Amino acid sequence: MSQAQSSVRPAASQARRIVVKIGSSVLTRDGELESRVFGDISRQVAELFDAGREVVIVSSGAIAIGARELGWSEGGRSIREKQAAAAVGQIGLIEQYRRRFVRRGRKVAQVLVTRSGLADHERFINARHTLLELLRIGVVPIVNENDTVATEEIRFGDNDNLSATVANLIGADLLVILTDVEGLYQTPPRDAAKPKLFDVVERVTPEIERAAGGSTSAFGRGGMTTKLEAAQAAARCGATTVLCNGRRRDVLLRVAAGDPVGTIFTTGNRLASRKHWLAFTTRTHGELVLDDGAVRAIEHGGKSLLPAGIVEVRGKFRVGDPVVCVDSSGRSIARGLAAYAFDAVERIARRSTREIVQMLGYSNGDEVIHRDDLVLLEDPSE
Repeated sequence: MSQAQSSVRPAASQARRIVVKIGSSVLTRDGELESRVFGDISRQVAELFDAGREVVIVSSGAIAIGARELGWSEGGRSIREKQAAAAVGQIGLIEQYRRRFVRRGRKVAQVLVTRSGLADHERFINARHTLLELLRIGVVPIVNENDTVATEEIRFGDNDNLSATVANLIGADLLVILTDVEGLYQTPPRDAAKPKLFDVVERVTPEIERAAGGSTSAFGRGGMTTKLEAAQAAARCGATTVLCNGRRRDVLLRVAAGDPVGTIFTTGNRLASRKHWLAFTTRTHGELVLDDGAVRAIEHGGKSLLPAGIVEVRGKFRVGDPVVCVDSSGRSIARGLAAYAFDAVERIARRSTREIVQMLGYSNGDEVIHRDDLVLLEDPSE
């Protein structure tokens, strides 16, 4: 991790495909729309398109706009109220963008998604194709979570994590998270007159996590912690993340030019899109407890999961369902797609591969999870 200001950030200046996440705290103030901000961001995105770069916007604000239309002082206390506010606000949100982009000769498209939709790999691929086609024909996609049908169990929980999923969807080089602070502070702003920023974060350490604060917006759902999660997820699909103040003039153009704006999170070991989907998007349906030997084989040997290494089966899952692998202490080490249903795994757990047919009367292969369908949740080298 480096705190020294770098003069140019090549990863940002060379990015051709960019995801821009815009928080409610940027687009609204005390429940009132910031019209100037909508216009300023739209102008910058249009200029990036004109320069040959592709941009997808992940925009919050629907609940805030809907609450304002309904005369509420906050974004709704219950899930039903939030869904109602979102239903009203989505119309106003997309209209705000449409009016401003049409002045720049650009059309916009509204794309609403849910976790349950993108957890299905076929729908994940369909969403990718749609977004890439919109970019190809020069349309600006405006992505948001479909709050009108989402519940606490299926919602992304915040548009920060959604923006990282979109970065993986389209194979973005850069994720820009626009918020109402300058970046990630080394100490809480309230504790210092002139708090220092982290300029470059190469890895999210306990120190970095402690520096993260909560959201102060009455309308936003994500705090600084979710922004760190998004940066980590984006890094695993090869996207650099910049966290910066969306109210600063030309902030997007400055970030895209490689100026040292805000805090930049560097990329890690890139995961293939399918494995990134498995690690960060899909929901698991069960849990496999592994012995120490299986944990070592998976984490350090790059091996498949064999039945002999399974100590316990938790939950009910079918063939092809995503499951999480944990060690004896409960630490999640990997996710993968099960080659056998839960009841079959219970019967072959702790047994050798040559006993599979004897126990089940059939075989789907030696592996309960093949290494091609397995993704580590942490880098063991770190």
